[in-house]
Amino acid sequence: MPVEPLAAVGPASAGSERVAVSSSPSGRATFRDVFAVREFRALWASQILSVGGDRLALVALTLLIYDRTHSPLLAAVAYAAGNVPYLLGGLFLSSLADRLPRRGVMVVCDLLRAGLVAVMLLPRMPLDALIGLLYAVTAVQPPFDAARSAIARDILPQDKYAIGAATMQMTMRTLVVGGAAIGGLTVALVGARYALGVDGATFVASALILQLGLRARPAAAAAGTNGLVQLVGGIKLVFGDPALRVLMLLGWLAAFYEIPEGIAAPYAGRLGGGAVATGLLIAFSQLGAVACAPFFTSKIGPLTRLRWMGPMAVCACGTLALTAFGPDLAVSMAIFALSGAFAIYQIAANTAFVERVPNERRAQAFGLANAGMMVGQGVAFALAGAAAEVVPPSTVTAIGGGLGALVACGLALRWRRMSPAVGRHSARHLGRQASLTRQAPVHVGSYSVGD
Repeated sequence: MPVEPLAAVGPASAGSERVAVSSSPSGRATFRDVFAVREFRALWASQILSVGGDRLALVALTLLIYDRTHSPLLAAVAYAAGNVPYLLGGLFLSSLADRLPRRGVMVVCDLLRAGLVAVMLLPRMPLDALIGLLYAVTAVQPPFDAARSAIARDILPQDKYAIGAATMQMTMRTLVVGGAAIGGLTVALVGARYALGVDGATFVASALILQLGLRARPAAAAAGTNGLVQLVGGIKLVFGDPALRVLMLLGWLAAFYEIPEGIAAPYAGRLGGGAVATGLLIAFSQLGAVACAPFFTSKIGPLTRLRWMGPMAVCACGTLALTAFGPDLAVSMAIFALSGAFAIYQIAANTAFVERVPNERRAQAFGLANAGMMVGQGVAFALAGAAAEVVPPSTVTAIGGGLGALVACGLALRWRRMSPAVGRHSARHLGRQASLTRQAPVHVGSYSVGD
């Protein structure tokens, strides 16, 4: 397959909606190139430890609460407890990763979360207290995630960032698969306390790896930058730029196609399954993306990824409508896996988003985007859990997927009008323009297309 020009979404400019691309003669980066970067290996290892332990603990707590209460609503609320507090943290704490050194922010957040998880291990901890502590752990997570997302672009050059972002997303989904399956087995065999202990230990190990594996960098934003000013500026940037707004909303579609995770326990229960079946449903909702992401990033060029992004978003949600027919466990797992495979469009959205945001506002922008995604998921999980009290969980999943597909159609049409990769300015046209003007860039709107 021929190498396409490298897709790039440049720094935002007021009133500019069109996305530019740049032609590059360099070869396409590979996974080997990305893992050759020592700092990226440290960042990746840290992700495995902290996210893996976190997922195991979250699944364990969800199953524990459902086992004690047999309430789909309470089980969904417990699962949402890992998402809802993200709003405050994402709004008011993410800018710390711009105003302070990003490595230090991640290390401190890891140690704080280890301490909170240690409190969960106290004997006879009530369920409501466990949920409250999970909220507290989640409130500390946004600055960590914002710093990790921002520093990944500091570590990797543009030609390697898409592969790096895909690696991080694949790792996240793989950890969801492993954490879900292991979490279900752990609760079934030894209970939730062991899972919580592992979670606390992984945070400590992650902090150590980050401190030793990443080099110190100064803060990206100017010294003395006010946090409130940074927040207001970030909101104006993300919501005021049409391309960033569409990319962010495409990311937020996860609230629809990840509904099966939030009601996995009652879904499995309706099919006569228990903890293991619940873990399998959650695992298969991520398995498709894990299997397809390497091909999507290494074999599909950046312009094609941008072109497919809208239709894939529609399919990621619309596929779930098949659960309206009440499939059995095996077919349900296949449907969830297919939906997850289409959800790898998020790699293209993430890459375009990070290239359009200036470095000094990158963490705040990621914080806002992640906050909206997490809160949307939490609200969707709670609503789906409430609906599953009165109608079959498969019907709830189908309705959520159908609604998401309608929203995705609107976003796909909007993206088609502004992206040269899918609109009137085709990749062939831009490539011809670039070849004719190799010494002088071609300006499209406020962005340049050149060598």
